[in-house]
Formats: sequence, C-alpha cells, structure tokens
Amino acid sequence: MKPSKSAETQTATLAEIARAAGVSAPTVSKVLNGRADVAPATRTRVEGLLRVHGYRRRRAEASRSPLIDLIFHELESAWALEVIRGVENVARDAGLSVVLSESAGRLSPGRTWADQVAARRPHGVVLVLSELDESQRALLTSRSIPFVVMDPAGDPGPDVPSIGATNWQGGLAATRHLVELGHTRIGAISGPSRMMCARARVDGYRAALETAGLPVDPSLIVAGDFHHDAGYRLGLTLLRRPDRPTAVFAGNDLQALGLYEAARELGLRIPEDLSVVGFDDLPVARWVGPPLTTVRQPLTEMAEAAARLVLELGREPEERAATRMELATSLVVRSSTVAPASA
Repeated sequence: MKPSKSAETQTATLAEIARAAGVSAPTVSKVLNGRADVAPATRTRVEGLLRVHGYRRRRAEASRSPLIDLIFHELESAWALEVIRGVENVARDAGLSVVLSESAGRLSPGRTWADQVAARRPHGVVLVLSELDESQRALLTSRSIPFVVMDPAGDPGPDVPSIGATNWQGGLAATRHLVELGHTRIGAISGPSRMMCARARVDGYRAALETAGLPVDPSLIVAGDFHHDAGYRLGLTLLRRPDRPTAVFAGNDLQALGLYEAARELGLRIPEDLSVVGFDDLPVARWVGPPLTTVRQPLTEMAEAAARLVLELGREPEERAATRMELATSLVVRSSTVAPASA
C-alpha cells in the first residue's frame, strides 16, 4: 500500500529522493543549495520530488548566512527608504545584514532571484509589494527559508505570512475629512488596479461618499501608478474639466505632489481653489508648500514587523499557521485642505 503523504514527508531522505530522480545524492544537494551547475531538466525533476515529499532541510543542515533578503518590485522613491529603514533596524539589532534587490517592476521576482536566495541561505526573505509563484515558494520552503510579504500586491493566500495596513479605513478617513469640510465633488487618483492596497483605498473613498449620501461619479476616479508623473498627468485631466472637483484624494503622497504641480500649472491655489489629501505621510509631506494633509501609513513599523516575523518563523522548529497583520493608518491634517470656496 502506498504510504500517506504525511508518512512520506516524515521519512523522505536525500538518498531516497536521489533514487527517485535517477541522480546522485550530491546532485540533489546541489539543487538544494541553489548551485548553478545542474541541468535545468534535472533541477526541475529534483525540485518536483522535493515538493512531493515535502522535504525540508534539517536544522543541522540549514546553516544560515547572517542575512535578510529584502526585495522590492521597484526602488524609486522615499517610500522604499522608509521600508529599508525598518528592516535595517531589526536586522541590526539581530546582528544581521540586509541584501537589497529589485524585480524591475514585476510583481513576481524572476527564477534567477529565487536561485540566488537559495544559494545565500539567508535567515529569511521580506517581499514588498511582491509575490512568489508556487515553484518559488516551494524552493524556499524546501530550504527552510521563511518569507513574509509586506503590503501584498494581491491576495497572498491563507498560507502566506503578510503585513499590511488598514488601507480601506485610510481611504474612508481621507474622503470623510473632505466631506466634513463641505466638499461634494471629490476626485480620486488611485494606484494600479492590480494592487490590493490601491483597490482598498478607492473602496474606502467610495464608502465615505455613499455613507454621506453623495453620488460616486466614476469619471472622477482615475487610475495612476503611484508615481509623481501620474499625479501630474491625471491631475491635469481632472482639473481641466469644466466641472472640475474642488478636492482630490490622491491615493499616495507622490501622486499628491504631482497634483500640486498640475494645479500650479493651471493657476489654481492649494487649498483655496483645490483641497488635496495624500496617503503614506512621507517626510516630504511636511516640507511641501502647503504642508500636505495625508493618511499616515506606518511604513517603518510595518517593515519592522515583517522583519521580526520572518526571524520568528525561522526560529520555529515546526510549521505554524500563517500570520496576517494589519497596522492602523491615521489621518494627519495639515494645510492642504479647507472648506470649498463655494461654502
């Protein structure tokens, strides 16, 4: 009778996996260690068997490098610096270093990256606005390399530890603030629809309008990419309308700064002619003129929580349930929002 999967998981050894794959035990060891000198077809066959048997490196075998791997889908802004600071804080206290990498705008890093991580054998991996495909997850799991997703782009699934923020509540608070000031025509520059955090912020915006009994005008909701240029370009589109909004929820601080530039180009004053709310509360939000009303997303604290969690997962000898944690956002009112002139 064929043994159950749980029995296979408990008893599988490198020698057994090597026999099943038709290769030597040293070849299986090379695959486990991420060595490049293995034929692609052999690597695929061995990793498939490692997944089937649920093989994990024994703790004695899993000699880890004093590293935490931190990967972004892109590295272009002060947003990333806040995250790096948080991971560095935890790594420094633990006597570890941080390896920083970028997936060039792709939400899922390439296979080469996964092989490099497997070869480095860090204490853990923190992925920011990124996600792993099934083979990458299996590769890290088979080598006992824990991973945590911070601010996941999509639904990470019930078995993936993740750290996020209360994005829906933040979008609600930003829009409710504008409604309470008396604005009834409020635009929104969202982030990419493929990102869960962007969708949640716009959903909060919609909820605030609906709760106040105000109509949701789809033409006032435009999708950006969380960059300054999108805020500028889409800001011009919204503000050139004959029925332009009197306030805009910009979705993040960088797009809010682009909106500032668009307003200046069109001769509109902030906040007298246009109220603006951002999201993130980057340091620049306090320095820009006028200082930006925004929703504080605790980026450094989120990164610290992700780094602490990945180290905790590495210390656990047994599997544990995935953790989903959301840190609270809060509205920070500054000088970019006032009652509309018509009020």
